Amino acid sequence: MQTRNRIPARMRVRGAVSPVVLAVMVIVLALAIAAWFLIVKPYRDANQGIAPVGAVAPTAAAAKAAPPVANVESLSVDQLLAEARKAMNEQRLVAPAGNNAFEFYMKVLEKQPGHPVAADALRETFPFGATATEQTINQRDFGEAQREIDLLAKADPENYTLTILRSKLDAQRKTLDREQQAALDQQKQQQLAAQTAAAAAKQQAADQVAEAQRQQVAREQAARLAQQQQASAAVVGAAKPAAAKPAAAAGGDGDAISDAVLTKQVRPRYPTAAMRANQEGWVDVELSVDGQGVVTNVSVVDSQPKHVFDRAALDAVGRWEFKPAMRNGEPMPVTLRRRILFNLGR
Repeated sequence: MQTRNRIPARMRVRGAVSPVVLAVMVIVLALAIAAWFLIVKPYRDANQGIAPVGAVAPTAAAAKAAPPVANVESLSVDQLLAEARKAMNEQRLVAPAGNNAFEFYMKVLEKQPGHPVAADALRETFPFGATATEQTINQRDFGEAQREIDLLAKADPENYTLTILRSKLDAQRKTLDREQQAALDQQKQQQLAAQTAAAAAKQQAADQVAEAQRQQVAREQAARLAQQQQASAAVVGAAKPAAAKPAAAAGGDGDAISDAVLTKQVRPRYPTAAMRANQEGWVDVELSVDGQGVVTNVSVVDSQPKHVFDRAALDAVGRWEFKPAMRNGEPMPVTLRRRILFNLGR
């Protein structure tokens, strides 16, 4: 009895493995091998064409730099997968057109519908493709963004991200339209301001020309008024004779002398400026009458106010006519003085 109990105890002490444990280990190893071939390896094959999480979307320069692949239709499934993996590594997820990972994977699905690697790659890569498309929208390349959205829709038409991308695209288009309209309005305002400034400058130049012409007209008018003051006037008062002085030496008490007699009196024109200013006055003139009764040597002796009516008086008196003065029946020259009155008839 004691001998039978000592044998199993001795085996446990020496570390012997029981048949049950050994069977369990064999089963676990078989399951691990099966999992490797059935799960891990296919997943790793699929992930060879999937961008790692956090991958950066391709830039526009990188997308444009990639040339299109020739004869895509003639490529085999393996070649398409190779091109897709290359595009993934170069971050060409949805662009450029004809040379991006999404189109290669979708071409694989056209050739072999339900291909697990292509289907898994499209599903896993979709968020990164959407991010790349969002960057295209933010860059306001609206035509390219619409193409990328359509490409994503072919891969997963029910994905809600497409609705978000379409909304962002529409919002960016409206924002651009508003900005363009605002820029157009600003341009119109600038043009209007420039036109207003040009019109103001033109008007100012025209005003300056008009002012210069007005000043010129005023100077000419002043000159004419000055001439009229000297050459013409309307005289209301009559000329009063002043003391006559014989030009020749006084004759003897027995000489018969008669004064020169005014036969034609020309009234002076009243100066316009004096008439506007309500001015009145007089001018004393001295004149010579020759033997034919012609007036010569007319000059102003005195006047009030000075130089206002002088020219009008001289011009009028110079056109007077006389019957010459006589001495002993013979005409003789004489010098006379006359006062020419200028008043407004009050």
